[in-house]
Amino acid sequence: MKTLGKQKILLIAAFVAVAGLIVALIRRPAPEEAERSPAETPRFIVPGETAPRGEMEPGGDSLLSAAEYLARREALSAKVPLLPGETIAAILTEDLNGDLLDEQIIASRSGAAETPFNITYIAFDVKEGKYRRFWSVPVSAARPGTVSLSIQDIIGNRSNCLVVTGMNESEQHTLTIFRQNAAGRHEENWPVIAQISIDGAITIRESSRGQAYRMGQAAGPSHTIIAYGRNPASDNILDQIEITYQYREQTGRFGETGRVSVPGSQIEQRRVRELLSGRSDEFERFISGLWYYVGPQGTLDSRQFIYFDPQNRELIFYTDETQQVFSWIASSVTRYGLYVSSHNVSVTTLRRSIDIELESLSGIRVRVREDVRLPINVSDSWDGSYRKAEYALPGDGAASGAALPVTPWIEAVYDGALGKLVLDAAGNYELITGNGVIRGTYAFFSLAGKTLLELRPGPVSARDTWLAVFMEETLTLTRVRIGTRGIFPLPGEPIPLTRPN
Repeated sequence: MKTLGKQKILLIAAFVAVAGLIVALIRRPAPEEAERSPAETPRFIVPGETAPRGEMEPGGDSLLSAAEYLARREALSAKVPLLPGETIAAILTEDLNGDLLDEQIIASRSGAAETPFNITYIAFDVKEGKYRRFWSVPVSAARPGTVSLSIQDIIGNRSNCLVVTGMNESEQHTLTIFRQNAAGRHEENWPVIAQISIDGAITIRESSRGQAYRMGQAAGPSHTIIAYGRNPASDNILDQIEITYQYREQTGRFGETGRVSVPGSQIEQRRVRELLSGRSDEFERFISGLWYYVGPQGTLDSRQFIYFDPQNRELIFYTDETQQVFSWIASSVTRYGLYVSSHNVSVTTLRRSIDIELESLSGIRVRVREDVRLPINVSDSWDGSYRKAEYALPGDGAASGAALPVTPWIEAVYDGALGKLVLDAAGNYELITGNGVIRGTYAFFSLAGKTLLELRPGPVSARDTWLAVFMEETLTLTRVRIGTRGIFPLPGEPIPLTRPN
């Protein structure tokens, strides 16, 4: 019995020792973290701000939720300690040399908020046994909410090209392209092959590359850079010049190859100046609502819609019977409209930058750039012209169910099987049911000659769309879904609501 008691004691002691070792290993900092003092903890620039505010904390005075904060912190985790006063706007982590070790490229700055960002190359140094900085050069981008980094084969010879886009403090779009000439890690191995700043949009037009390129048997044509700027020879604010840049083997850089005048709409210039006054809130109010795609022939294409909701900081993309909801992170004014950075509410690594230009007083031109950090299918094209859907509410002809383009909001109370629905003129609603009260925002809009009501409960991405038919004091709602082929009723009977006496 004594021997058995000793065995139990030894077993308990061994268990305690192993548990203590596990706790010690868990609490032991990683080599990377051990070298970083508390003062060197990475600090992130909050998108949309002009001055760095230090590290973003969830629940504080921040534009990001706790989940978004954690996702962004993971994406902006530098492999080296930051310099005093250094803040990060973007990080790209990828194996650029084929050595099975990730390299990092970061966009950061130290000092005043209006100073341009530096692009820094970070790689693992075998001799020192840790990651370190190899080179750092400035670029034109200066606004944190607009900076984006990506690696692409721009030239067509399978060389890595670092594409840096953003906006400067003069509200110009900027593009800087570095080409990786060798696996070396020195600055001379990453020469700049394109550097453009312009007061309009900049896009990279992909060239078609054949099967021989895809199989690695031959090189492909280089992509083309298209830049849009103000036409100084015209009095119309919306007139632009389209500048084309092609890669030239002789110089090893992109050079201008052509200019074409792009006439803008001849519309009332006073209103244009109001919308393009340099205030993001003015243009946000203009684009707020549902916009439908217009095909090249100028006809309505009902296959895709964009819903801008600046009040709730959301963008909703409808296409192919699907709905994509993006969080509206930051707005930056441009000469022709607004540049919006966003990320998907479900997949925060799926980022989308939208350049919105005023085309007319009822139309906009949209250019979308995807920044995908996950291998998922996001092949839908959103570039093109859009027209605003007419908002509709019942008026004098409401008894026949006609949709009249008035305002998206009303002041009314309805009651029925759905519950008590209270609508106010500011776009807010309350739905009082036996299970409690649901609060959110709403909007009436017109589509295909029908009046629709969209209820958006709270800050969540879920939303209900209803076909709304007004008949005197009755509002009948039928749950529907908007798809590429029109409006489809969902299972369930129509729900009549009446105004209480």
